Amino acid sequence: MGFWNSEEEAREEIKSIVARYYKDFKKSSYDKPFVEGDRIPYASRVYDEKEMCNLVDATLDFWLTAGRFVEEFEQKFCDYLGVKYCSLVNSGSSANLNAFMALTSPLLGERRIRRGDEVITVAAGFPTTVTPIIQYGAVPVFVDITIPQYNIDVTMLDEALSEKTKAVMVAHTLGNPFDLNAVKKFCDDHQLWLIEDNCDALGSKYTYYGEERFTGTVGDIGTSSFYPPHHMTMGEGGAVYTNNPLLHKAIRSFRDWGRDCVCPSGKDNMCGHRFDRQYGELPLGYDHKFVYSHFGYNLKTTDLQAAVGCAQLEKFPLFVERRKHNFNRLKDGLKGTEDKLILPAASEYADPSWFGFLVTCREGVDRNKIVSHVESKGIQTRMLFAGNLIKHPCFDEMRKNEEGYRVVGTLKNTDRVMEDSFWVGVYPGLKDEMIDYMIETIKAALQM
Repeated sequence: MGFWNSEEEAREEIKSIVARYYKDFKKSSYDKPFVEGDRIPYASRVYDEKEMCNLVDATLDFWLTAGRFVEEFEQKFCDYLGVKYCSLVNSGSSANLNAFMALTSPLLGERRIRRGDEVITVAAGFPTTVTPIIQYGAVPVFVDITIPQYNIDVTMLDEALSEKTKAVMVAHTLGNPFDLNAVKKFCDDHQLWLIEDNCDALGSKYTYYGEERFTGTVGDIGTSSFYPPHHMTMGEGGAVYTNNPLLHKAIRSFRDWGRDCVCPSGKDNMCGHRFDRQYGELPLGYDHKFVYSHFGYNLKTTDLQAAVGCAQLEKFPLFVERRKHNFNRLKDGLKGTEDKLILPAASEYADPSWFGFLVTCREGVDRNKIVSHVESKGIQTRMLFAGNLIKHPCFDEMRKNEEGYRVVGTLKNTDRVMEDSFWVGVYPGLKDEMIDYMIETIKAALQM
């Protein structure tokens, strides 16, 4: 290391040292051969020196809020998905909050969601698909799911509809797309909004009326998560995307404190009208940077996170292919166990980017016994998140008072999943010998 002639020269040398650090001290963990009994997580980060160098590059800028890497990621993410607008946020949960709150905006007129309005969803999934609905004061309407797709039962949609219904907000389960043809047609027929919670399905495709589309791009708004276990990571992070410019305006406003101004951080008066307009009952010429059209939040991410995401996005197509490979190897290896396990199945018209391999134990097979054995052999398992969300303590008050939500029909399959289902990972860091060990271990557990 010597004297530098420029900042750029200094940056390049620092990044070269970081790359060498990765190769000397981090890369070996990926190259280590699998030994029976090694812990096999359900998910993990997959990265190399590019993510670390990008992170250091952003650190050297010391622009600790959203900046150039956020702008780069948003544009490249739009290009990948084929959408017009993307807003990076600090988590997938924030993405769902941001997406839902955009539908409450007065900009939407009579189609806005108001307190007391209903949103159709499912109880079998992650709670933050439902949390924004409840926290705002709207009413989630729960319908059952199908097995072995584990997605919304579209035959229940008409029964769930009421004069108060304003939207459908539902997730693609573990990468398996729900029936977008049926759900989107239902929404279009009744002028309902559709939010696709795409947090567990990034990279999945669906043939929507003859046209192959990425999940998250068929509905009015899509959301993604970049938490470490997900399809790609920023550590923490999420995204909200749409093709609707009015929804994009509302999304950005709710993300950025609820302000009316669209100038990014550090930039002023891009419209040239910062001090010559009148808003609400404010005095004429009040600084537009401090005019608030919504009761919003600060949901932005940092450039450090986005810098990691930019490097991850370059690898992402390979991540998707590996997930498919791992899923298919697991399913092929577990053939012959169908008398004891219901194996997962892709939805019709779907090409899933699988997040996990979900099985349901048949009658007489003890899930807890299977899971305990598999975990004892170092293989991490997970339930289908909440199982049945309305059974959880967070619903105790609403359940006791029988208010704040509605259930259509029975949640028979939802309860079945809560009692009998579990899943193992297919993330791209898994090697074939790890998949094969998982197959052998699950089969051995079924013989006990």
